[in-house]
Amino acid sequence: MIRSLRGAGAFAVLGVASLTLAACGGGSSDPAATSAAPASSDASASSTAGTEQAPVEPGDGTLTIGTLLPQTGSLAFLGPPEFAGVQLALNDINAAGGYNGKDVVYNQTDSGDTTTNIASQSVDRLIAAKTDAIIGAASSGVSKTVIDAITGAGVIQVSPANTSPDFTDYPDRGLYWRTAPSDVLQGRVMGDLLLQDNHLDVATITLDDPYGSGLQSNIQKSLEAGGGKIVANKVFNPDAATFDSIASEVSAAKPEAVVVIGFEQTVQIIQAMIAQGIGPDKMPIYFVDGNLADYSTDFPAGTLKGVKGTLPGAKTSDDFRQRLLQVDPKLTDFSYAPESYDATVLVALAAAAAKDDSGTAVASKMQEVSEGGTKCTAYKECLDLLNAGTDIDYDGFSGPIDFSAKGDPTKATIGIYQYGDDNKYTNVDYITGSL
Repeated sequence: MIRSLRGAGAFAVLGVASLTLAACGGGSSDPAATSAAPASSDASASSTAGTEQAPVEPGDGTLTIGTLLPQTGSLAFLGPPEFAGVQLALNDINAAGGYNGKDVVYNQTDSGDTTTNIASQSVDRLIAAKTDAIIGAASSGVSKTVIDAITGAGVIQVSPANTSPDFTDYPDRGLYWRTAPSDVLQGRVMGDLLLQDNHLDVATITLDDPYGSGLQSNIQKSLEAGGGKIVANKVFNPDAATFDSIASEVSAAKPEAVVVIGFEQTVQIIQAMIAQGIGPDKMPIYFVDGNLADYSTDFPAGTLKGVKGTLPGAKTSDDFRQRLLQVDPKLTDFSYAPESYDATVLVALAAAAAKDDSGTAVASKMQEVSEGGTKCTAYKECLDLLNAGTDIDYDGFSGPIDFSAKGDPTKATIGIYQYGDDNKYTNVDYITGSL
């Protein structure tokens, strides 16, 4: 799997100046910030996402966006496309005049994963830097560790990749939003795919975190609704060193197919399954968004041939991919880049609609700018409509979005993919559904 990890100092930023805030402690200097895309202000904190709304404090006239995305840890392979999506959005926002006639200030930090406290330290620094909106985290488990600190500070959090159903009814004070759909939809699509492929007795190998348990539960519900069943659900710790016993237990359950729900542990899991005689050449195997990646350097050619997987997100246009590559020429995967782009644009549009850059004000307009008005697909186009007094409906690169009052997309697309001889995945279908 290509894991081109890049530390804070190595991340390439084009077109917009940015600053990577140190994720770990050390030193007493205040976090600095640099410009990235303009702003506007006026607020009504009427968002109904969550059960208690944050206190209303007007913004300072400068929109400050921070990223809490993985540069290290088990999801580091998702970092480059997500950072590129944010950066491209900021480039477009600035080129269109930014917010309130000024460039957006951009602070970049590492989220790490749940095995460290990097995310908490990064959030502390972002809050100290007077950040209005935080794009992240990618991991549902990481977001669980910082959501209270973020929303408690009156900062809006918009995740481009959190899919755990737990966030839908989380008491987030109206300040948590996401551009990736809840795993209610991905679970439904995976369950339907298994049934379509005539697999009724299915085993799941599940990461022990909110993402893993939530997705597994929804796959099971969908499968059982169609007459299938889970014959074994083997849960593993994120820090697990070996998977031999899990593979052995899965083999003993005699499933017709296996769904692997995890992150970078997938390489070891597949190796253990091969050793037990239930590798991809013997057993239909399915991946999900957390482990659908390029494994061309991890396995001999043909190892994963036929493996299928699901990934939230509509088809990414060639033009959008080329623009992302202009931001980061080293990109080999584009997962969640559209969602990251859309999260950033929606924050800026909501700030413009509210005429206030405070987190609470931005949150109060997120649903409004995402549905019900005149459709628009580019920041400048949408901003011009807002400035003319027109209600807008931003449809992004990730899909129609259409936020619910709880901060979830109500419409989304799930891609179905299949691996070839090169251990890389290609799309075979897209399924669009409502939540």
